[in-house]
Amino acid sequence: MSNTLSLKTTDGHQLDAYLAKPSGSSKGGVVLLQEIFGVNDHIRSVCDRYAANGFTTIAPALFDRKEKAIELNYDEAGIAKGLDYKNSIPAEDSLRDIEAAIAELTEQSTISVIGYCWGGFLSYMAACKLNDLSKAVCYYGGGIPAQKTLAPQIPTLLHFGEEDHAIPMDSVQEFIKERPETDVHLYKTGHGFNCDARAGYNKAAAILAESRTLAFITGA
Repeated sequence: MSNTLSLKTTDGHQLDAYLAKPSGSSKGGVVLLQEIFGVNDHIRSVCDRYAANGFTTIAPALFDRKEKAIELNYDEAGIAKGLDYKNSIPAEDSLRDIEAAIAELTEQSTISVIGYCWGGFLSYMAACKLNDLSKAVCYYGGGIPAQKTLAPQIPTLLHFGEEDHAIPMDSVQEFIKERPETDVHLYKTGHGFNCDARAGYNKAAAILAESRTLAFITGA
């Protein structure tokens, strides 16, 4: 079952969120963080997959601070607009939005945060700065290596593509040396490999990364 929620942050901002619930009992909560293209069909489908695997999943609309109901295409224009929107929203504000989604899931036995691209970076920042989270998973989060001196408070799993044009591998290797407590997996693919709506989609890498993510957040 899925529907739209309205969340309210500690600074009074109201934002929409996509909610996907499992058909049976819930194994835990997931806060799922978008790419720079909004809470679009792809992000909703990822939420639905986690719900099908037993997790109550919420994707907060992080662009609502800029404009409501933003869904961008995976083309040059969409990338340019998404980057502009992302760069205009302070990370502290996005973390408040994530906190509001966490608060919606407080009755769950565990709460994990899983993010992609921009959301991957925010997932790492949430792991380092927010409370009430159990696990964090970060897919190809640009900006994470630059935060290598910031330690996550919870178990954190990271997925990177070795051929990612946006995240140099030498910076990832430096991050791994600085943060050996994190669980980092590398895949022979590029950026955005989990997204089946993008040219860079790599089905084998996406399936492997998702299986590792599910095992990680369930504790298996």
